[in-house]
Amino acid sequence: MATAIAKVGFGFGFGLTSLSSSPPPSPPRRSNLSFSRVSDTSFGCCKRRSTPLCLVAASSSLVDDQQLSSSSSSVSFTEAENLLIEAVIGIQGRGRSASPQQIKDVENAIQVLEAAQEGVSDPTSSSLIEGRWQLIFTTRPGTASPIQRTFVGVDYFNVFQEVFLRTEDPRVSNIVQFSDAIGELKVEAAASINDGTRILFRFDRAAFSFKFLPFKVPYPVPFRLLGDEAKGWLDTTYLSHSGNIRISKGNKGTTFVLQKKTDPRQRLLSAISTGAGVTEAIDYLVTQTQLVGKGESELPVGEWQLLWSSQMETDSWIENAANGLMGKQIVKENGQLKILVDILLGFRFSMDGTFVKSGSKTYNVNMDDAAILAGPFGVPMEMKNSFKLELLYADEKIRISRGYNQIVFVHLCVDGSAKRK
Repeated sequence: MATAIAKVGFGFGFGLTSLSSSPPPSPPRRSNLSFSRVSDTSFGCCKRRSTPLCLVAASSSLVDDQQLSSSSSSVSFTEAENLLIEAVIGIQGRGRSASPQQIKDVENAIQVLEAAQEGVSDPTSSSLIEGRWQLIFTTRPGTASPIQRTFVGVDYFNVFQEVFLRTEDPRVSNIVQFSDAIGELKVEAAASINDGTRILFRFDRAAFSFKFLPFKVPYPVPFRLLGDEAKGWLDTTYLSHSGNIRISKGNKGTTFVLQKKTDPRQRLLSAISTGAGVTEAIDYLVTQTQLVGKGESELPVGEWQLLWSSQMETDSWIENAANGLMGKQIVKENGQLKILVDILLGFRFSMDGTFVKSGSKTYNVNMDDAAILAGPFGVPMEMKNSFKLELLYADEKIRISRGYNQIVFVHLCVDGSAKRK
């Protein structure tokens, strides 16, 4: 276990076998859906475009219409940096669950940034490399330990790296933050600058800091006995002039994408993963986003997977499915809408309907064709549902909508394409 740590160039190979916690649930609100009458709900979906990103924002507050603190400054990226941000958004497990196409998109974006040579020269000599960096994406070379692949791939944990080279005790520290209520694991390494791009390090101490204990719990790894196995190096191949993006490569060939400040969409996805601050992240995204160009917003066409809703699921899965509280929603160009939910053992719930635009950001939706599907066979169900959908935010990756009982839904595009109706 101790050797596994030293064999990871970036030091994310923590020897922790199991430490998990379920995210705190949102306050439950029971649905009033009745299939004998008409009621509301909300759905969403999408497809990839080659045209520039078009953001749609509408006023939507989940925290009593309070504007978030003005101290939360907006984040700006260059065009090439935006390509990287777009590539990593929506990838789960910091790369662990990435598809071959997603990995290719990230690698291409990294190559563009590195080849342009427009980043900070001699990054290890710049003060911009100092501070706490959040791990956004990492590749998975064959030399990476199973512990690294498993632990870093847990979205519920936040993973950071601290770099402080201009102190009496220069250090690089890797931090796994379990949650605000539990605490964190910090693995530290003594560091030194080798040249303009390379940092040399040697792991020498680690400890758990639990919020419920007044003392730190030492991490049981004999670093001094590991010899050269506790040593490594880290090359910074790109450091943005804003100090917000860093690309680094470890001595085992692993590539890391890190950020100090994240895109509002990244902030939202991170909040959903950890189960904390989701409503605030939604408000921030909606209020900080300005409409690019003119014209009315359109419902994105494509397939979207539900990530989060402001109402918990009820005891009735069929009620959850009909209310959009689970599964996938598919929007087609001809005004057709489908809800699709995998049940078990090949059985699926399907409900079809239509949507018609009723305002600049609203749609009237009628669902009237439900069935339980098993392969090519289906059993019809007598269900009807009507609701008004309000589009709060939409781009090629994320869609936020509001509908039944003021429930807010966050969906992620999953079909690899994005286009507006």
